[in-house]
Amino acid sequence: MKNRIKKATVTAALLLLVSAAGIAQGAPVYDNTNFISLAKQLFESAKQTSQLLQTVEFLQEQKENINKVNHVIRQLKAVRQLVRNNQRLYAIIQDDLREILHSPFIKPDEVTRISDSFTAILENSLESLDYIDQILSSDNLKMTDAERASVLKEKEVQSQEMVAEIEAKTRRYQEIISFREMQHKINNRETNY
Repeated sequence: MKNRIKKATVTAALLLLVSAAGIAQGAPVYDNTNFISLAKQLFESAKQTSQLLQTVEFLQEQKENINKVNHVIRQLKAVRQLVRNNQRLYAIIQDDLREILHSPFIKPDEVTRISDSFTAILENSLESLDYIDQILSSDNLKMTDAERASVLKEKEVQSQEMVAEIEAKTRRYQEIISFREMQHKINNRETNY
């Protein structure tokens, strides 16, 4: 029993000393300013992240808009080139064809062949322009901008080929005329023997 009393007193003394030491130190104090500052930083970071995501979405939309504008610009350039080619085609036909057809060195049966070949090229050109007008103005064909641009580029190449064909035919007929003119001069020259 003496042992028990000693143990109880030692335990009680330790308890008093420990609790007295705990009271002397004071209860732990939590600094709420750090917690509040951390919460504010997290809130600001979340706001910045949402603003960043909105900016990324906006930039993606603008990139898509720029791509659409680029496709439209390519289409406009192709159409402008087509118009230039057709203007050259009509100018060649108006000027050079008239000169060829009114030449005295072109035979009457050649006149119809020449006009038919030039008319066929002209009709092909007009059909191409109608098709392009249909592509650009109608949504019935349900084409993407890239498909539309490739069709326009193809038609532009075709129109350049038509212009080259017209120029080659015009050059050929002008060479035939100049050859026949020279032949006429040689055959009808005066001889002074």
